Amino acid sequence: MQSPIFTMPHTKCATGEHDDLRQIAAIPTPVNTRLFGGAVCVLMLSLFASQPLVGVIGPALGLQAQLSGFVPLATLLGYGIGLVLIVPLSDMMENRRLALTMLAAAALAQFACAFAPNAVLYLIAALVLGAALSCIQVLVPLAAALTPEAERGRVVGDVMSGMMIGLLLSRPLAGFAAAALGWRGMLLTLALLLAVLFVVLWFTLPWRRPAPGLSYAKLLSTLWSLLREERVLRLRAASAFLMFAAFNAFWTTVALLLAHPPFHFGEHGIALFALAGASGIVVAPLAGRWGDRGYTRPALAAIHALALVALLVAGLATMPAVHTIGLAVALLVLAAMLLDVGTVADQTLGRRAVNLLRPEARGRLNGLFTGVFFAGGSLGAALTGFVWTRGGWSAICILAGVFVCGALAISLSTLRDRSLG
Repeated sequence: MQSPIFTMPHTKCATGEHDDLRQIAAIPTPVNTRLFGGAVCVLMLSLFASQPLVGVIGPALGLQAQLSGFVPLATLLGYGIGLVLIVPLSDMMENRRLALTMLAAAALAQFACAFAPNAVLYLIAALVLGAALSCIQVLVPLAAALTPEAERGRVVGDVMSGMMIGLLLSRPLAGFAAAALGWRGMLLTLALLLAVLFVVLWFTLPWRRPAPGLSYAKLLSTLWSLLREERVLRLRAASAFLMFAAFNAFWTTVALLLAHPPFHFGEHGIALFALAGASGIVVAPLAGRWGDRGYTRPALAAIHALALVALLVAGLATMPAVHTIGLAVALLVLAAMLLDVGTVADQTLGRRAVNLLRPEARGRLNGLFTGVFFAGGSLGAALTGFVWTRGGWSAICILAGVFVCGALAISLSTLRDRSLG
């Protein structure tokens, strides 16, 4: 199939036959970047849409309050399984076919979630949905593979903008949609969006077949070797782990803070707050360009310091010296924006660095990088319940600050190491 968007030159092997087993190189146009960015945005919306609706979906399915956390956990667990077992296939299977298969499975699983009559069927469908949504980590490296190295940071940054838009807007949009359509209507809308996305990508997604070599079993066995051998992967994944842990600690708890005195925010107020904080997405394309110009190391140190400032501001918002609710909210919004900027830039620069390592292992490298930072997010979210009940908002800010200090220590310790880009 000749893509109407990508120019794909044919290559020939020594025998004169078309060598479709080699990677097809092409330079994406701005239209392509928007296509990939929009695709991962929709996928991220589906991945996180259930999180703000746990209190609604759980009781509707008959889950007890203490088990409601399985609603978002099933999707994220499936996503983790997909990162380990499915995403590595992009290093041995034709990428277009793999991505479309996963997208079709995601649409069907989302439909099943929308119509699930009980908790068991919902959780099974959510598990499948999460695994299929790891298609995100097939599309991001595909965009990188089709881009010259000199422009890879810009393209990855632009695609990451779509990814982070989906992540940051999933909470407010899910809240608004559920209020208007009910939670089943919201999930059905997402299923229809996934179906439309499948049709669009069917006609526009280019072919890319990796070079032949490893079997599936051998492919999985190389994951630990890649993590052990690639220092850049370890450092950038560790930084992303810590920053995403801080990000999730903040965003998992800030809704609780705003719902309680003295703020008394309702669902719409919390959704609007999340919308304001999502303005941090504008930094992703800029971060990609910083990386392309050789500023990765100083940029990481600066954004980690900025994230630490964000948490100091967040802690100040509830101090007795802040006498007005308006000022407290303004400080929290500023903190949310700065923390989002730091998290998005960290992930964009980290992903750019990882995509420059080994072209033949790009799918596995992206799966490892993403799996590590999602583990950080899970840790941050898991600790918040205990920390919140013991020390309140100040303790949450300290917890997130400890994570950010770890990321800052990594960036400062490698600031003079030119081998890291």
